[in-house]
Amino acid sequence: MANVTSVMTANPACCTAETPLRDVARMMIDNDCGEIPVVDDRGMPVGVVTDRDITIRIVAEGRDTMNATASDAMSAPVKTVREDSTIKDATALMETAKIRRVPVVGNGGKLTGIVSLADIALAAKDKMTVDVVKEVSEPGKGAARH
Repeated sequence: MANVTSVMTANPACCTAETPLRDVARMMIDNDCGEIPVVDDRGMPVGVVTDRDITIRIVAEGRDTMNATASDAMSAPVKTVREDSTIKDATALMETAKIRRVPVVGNGGKLTGIVSLADIALAAKDKMTVDVVKEVSEPGKGAARH
């Protein structure tokens, strides 16, 4: 089975915990995506900010959107897969964690890509895609989404 590098977006836009949240939202617009990985000064993922995180943790709570940073909205700790992980490994993680996107890391733990449910859907067989979408989308299991 193919590994995640065959379907991932390489070198995704990312930010640091101190990045203003408005800049994170702008990155989502500019890159047509719903998740921005948050990395430390070594390029290792420490969290992710999703469009949903911004809506739920900042906007819906009435927090100051002008002064918020990525750390105010991010989901952490972050779940990742390695570059040598199979697509099946990535889908299993998505199903278990109820997430739609997973950052991909290299051997040293640095962010190298991101794989989404949409990426897998475009590359995978129909049955696998249906099963993953069903598991990830099933409500009420209480896992944080990102």
